[in-house]
Amino acid sequence: MDLTSLIPSFGNLAFTLLAFIIALSIIVAIHEYGHYIVGRWSGIKADVFSIGIGPVLAKKTDKHGTQWQIAAFPVGGYVKFRGDANAASAGVGEEAMEGLSDEELRHTMHGAPLWARAATVAAGPGFNFVLSAIIFFGMAFHTGIATDPLTVEDLAPVPGVEGLMPGDQILSIAGQKTPSLEDFGDFVDSLPQESPLDYVVLRDGSEVTVETLFPYPPFVGSVTPQSAAADAGLERGDLITAVDGTPVSTFNQLRDIVGNGDGETLDLTINRGGEEVAISLTPRRVDLPLPDGGFETRWLIGVSGGMIFEPATRAPSIGEAFTTGVDQVGYIITSSLSGLWHMITGAISSCNLRGPIGIAETSGAAASQGIASFIWFVAVLSTAVGLLNLFPIPVLDGGHLVFHAYEAVAGRPPSDGAMRILLTVGLTLVIGIMLLGVTNDLFCP
Repeated sequence: MDLTSLIPSFGNLAFTLLAFIIALSIIVAIHEYGHYIVGRWSGIKADVFSIGIGPVLAKKTDKHGTQWQIAAFPVGGYVKFRGDANAASAGVGEEAMEGLSDEELRHTMHGAPLWARAATVAAGPGFNFVLSAIIFFGMAFHTGIATDPLTVEDLAPVPGVEGLMPGDQILSIAGQKTPSLEDFGDFVDSLPQESPLDYVVLRDGSEVTVETLFPYPPFVGSVTPQSAAADAGLERGDLITAVDGTPVSTFNQLRDIVGNGDGETLDLTINRGGEEVAISLTPRRVDLPLPDGGFETRWLIGVSGGMIFEPATRAPSIGEAFTTGVDQVGYIITSSLSGLWHMITGAISSCNLRGPIGIAETSGAAASQGIASFIWFVAVLSTAVGLLNLFPIPVLDGGHLVFHAYEAVAGRPPSDGAMRILLTVGLTLVIGIMLLGVTNDLFCP
């Protein structure tokens, strides 16, 4: 991948980097705050809380003796607890520990009880998961839950949509009675795969028949970052009217053509705001998670569709929104673990692992699609960061938790020599994973 491709893809390189820095700073700040606050609650004092690394730009010491600072390079952050040898909490700062009383030792990371140290370490990833769940919780309230009977809230920005009006209650489509929302997906699949169709709606107390597009036309509801569609310039609101000269009326028809095309280049005819636009693109092989935990490989162009109208919604209950948030975090975790396992076993390509360049590209693409898309991306990335930090690799939080588990069983921590070897191995492994991610960013399609 040519790094200069970031510029035409997302407006400019500065925008992409800014979006990446904002997303990373939020996630790192929440992660480190989890360590800090749980440590403080557990009686462990922090000397430094830093957003960014390198030279300090601004700092302030609070009443607890913690120096809060902003550093020059916003690519990370850290909490340095009392008694730590360094910002990574790797090793004991011998000079800082000398001459401390038992009470003062209790306030250091290495002199605290095992339960306090373990809770402090686990809190970083835990706060990442909580951040994600809160965002998904809020999004559930923002988007709402569609209500029965199916009612038009507003029309989607689809070229050619006409006839329907906000407030219309849809009674039937193509002569078939509209079912409950739970069964609407199967209902749509049973409709004639063509446009236009007859809709019978209840409008101002009277039944009215209108003619308009298939409920799910080949309409671009959103564009997936780093996809063939994104690279080709497809935009939200585009209506794909033909593929290789063959007219298409439904999103299912478009999906079938792409999926059965074996990766051949496709010539799309687009209705964009009433003007005809021609775009050529080549679908890409993508590994998609399945509900059962497996994966399937399909050819995709990277667009998702949507209905020609936005259904009326209601605000979810707190319980519904909470369940949505937790379920979404759980889905990201399980699908990520499944994907990692399938990469290790060779069932799917290792190109599914992306590095900082790919994440930066995705940050910029998400931000360019609007604040809601960017916030959603932050939630997904926060879960991924929390999960990564729980891997049982020395230098990561998960590695420290393994050391604490060993201490709980053996009654003593690992020896200094063993710790040095394990930390070196862990650091080497982390660097290797990062290099693989960067290599994938540069050379994977």
